Amino acid sequence: MPSNNQHVFLELVRAGLWEKEARLSQYDNINFNVVYRLAEEQSVIGLLAAGLEHASDIKAPQALVLQIVGQTLQLEQRNTAMNNFIADVVDKMRQAGIYTLLVKGQGIAQCYNRPLWRASGDVDFLLSDSNYKKAKNFLLPLSSVNKSEERYSQHLGLNIDPWYVEIHGSLRTGLSGRVDKMVDEVQKDVFYGGNVRSWDNGGTTVFLPAPDNDVFFVFTHFIKHFYKEGMNLRQICDWCRLLWTYKDSLNHKRLEFWIRKAGLMKEWKAFYNLASRYLGMPDLDSRLMVHDSRFDKKAEKLVEFILGGYSGNKFKDTLQIAKIFPWKALRYSPSIFLNVNWLKVRERFLGRY
Repeated sequence: MPSNNQHVFLELVRAGLWEKEARLSQYDNINFNVVYRLAEEQSVIGLLAAGLEHASDIKAPQALVLQIVGQTLQLEQRNTAMNNFIADVVDKMRQAGIYTLLVKGQGIAQCYNRPLWRASGDVDFLLSDSNYKKAKNFLLPLSSVNKSEERYSQHLGLNIDPWYVEIHGSLRTGLSGRVDKMVDEVQKDVFYGGNVRSWDNGGTTVFLPAPDNDVFFVFTHFIKHFYKEGMNLRQICDWCRLLWTYKDSLNHKRLEFWIRKAGLMKEWKAFYNLASRYLGMPDLDSRLMVHDSRFDKKAEKLVEFILGGYSGNKFKDTLQIAKIFPWKALRYSPSIFLNVNWLKVRERFLGRY
């Protein structure tokens, strides 16, 4: 079970996530410094700030509140600057005949009640094959430091000061051929099916994946992080806000088909249980987006694992994950430890990327 201070932290995150009252008087011996540290570790300072606004029964120490307010103002400034950068670079690429989608990050932020209070990370662009190649040639001269390109996932990291920009020709996870085949199919549905939505970013139209596709991409992205790289609570909050914002337009049968075909239904059920029990996520249907009590124990272990933080020792972390999803930890172990899956091997053997 989460500790007392972890419960306080989750109470405040829930309040900030849904703009609802936080009741802190139900908890004893609150250490707000521990709560604050958790918010920093989980990249949800903005949600903590919003949650504290909704706590009327017990107040955090004024000095700590002022510190959080200061960080939140910095978040607003950073997000505003990042949005301006995105508008500028999207407009310049469009003038050069390069068409891109924005994924994760600032697009998902628009699903929050207070978009500028979401902790921002990188700028991620998703492009078709031809646009990916053109974007590389266009953006490389603007970058001060370039990471090696990952050929299988078609991913290149660029430092365009002061921002870190990632361009993606694919959103593959590298977990397994089964998962990545489905990612490829959903991505084709975006580019060849024209399944996109748009965000008016200060007068510049920025295209994003359609809600169904975006939900799948956000989910598979944090599942990749969960198994291979470490994840935080903000990623689950993003998923919740995306599901909630588009609750009336999501095609549940389609999503269920994609998730089952990717072999990720148990993960979906367990993380939805976590979202329901600990983050206040409402039930949205009777099958896919519902609190399934059979996954209560897994959800409890998940929240303990995530809030406990990753050790940085891949073997130790995978042992902890194996207590939650034993078969999957074994199934994905070649990818986790050797960065190999059979789709990747086949493509290398056939020379196709």
